[in-house]
Amino acid sequence: MEKLYEGKAKVLFPAGPDTLRVYFKDEATAFNAQKRGLIPGKGVINNKVSATLFRYLEAHGVKTHFLEEVSDREMRVLRVEILPLEVILRFKAAGSFAKRYGVKEGTPLKTPLVEFSLKSDPLGDPLICPEAILALGLAAEEELSQVRTTTLKVGELLRDFFAQRGLDLIDFKLEFGKRQGEILLADEISPDTMRLWDQKTGEPMDKDRFRKDLGGVEEAYQEVLRRVLRG
Repeated sequence: MEKLYEGKAKVLFPAGPDTLRVYFKDEATAFNAQKRGLIPGKGVINNKVSATLFRYLEAHGVKTHFLEEVSDREMRVLRVEILPLEVILRFKAAGSFAKRYGVKEGTPLKTPLVEFSLKSDPLGDPLICPEAILALGLAAEEELSQVRTTTLKVGELLRDFFAQRGLDLIDFKLEFGKRQGEILLADEISPDTMRLWDQKTGEPMDKDRFRKDLGGVEEAYQEVLRRVLRG
């Protein structure tokens, strides 16, 4: 089947007039694709984790593009017009945020922080303020408000979900799309797109193990899947 798009982690294929098939790859990238590698089985894990979390969020009133799993590495989703934004929700300081503000990693934030970045590989996905988003016409004010509200709701739901499984949700990235005027949660939710630390050891269980050459990347991803599916 002819692919519509291939990104760093996924390939999109047509599955019908209003749906797509998403294939999850094992390739891993970091630092705007400056670092590349392979995490065996990552595609299977990210597909299963994303599908489980999409179903969980749908059951709690969050509308998503997810329809069904069709294989170990594939899911079927609704076609949406992706907003050119990445939405980050932070509960604790980590990664670029900690470096930017000179804050020790793991420092709890007084309130959950929503940040936006422009979805642009050539520009390095720079941070963008809500006023610039509106000025550039990247989203309408009502859409931006809905994205923010939904992101905070997703954060509460996922934080509880992972806490029950011995994992501390530090931060995560979401993407949203529009379909028939409605805003839907899209893309994926996986160890590729969030920071998860083991509650007992503080060890990262996400793509930071790849970014920082900590080793045990495949094992960490497998452990996250095991806990997510534990129910």
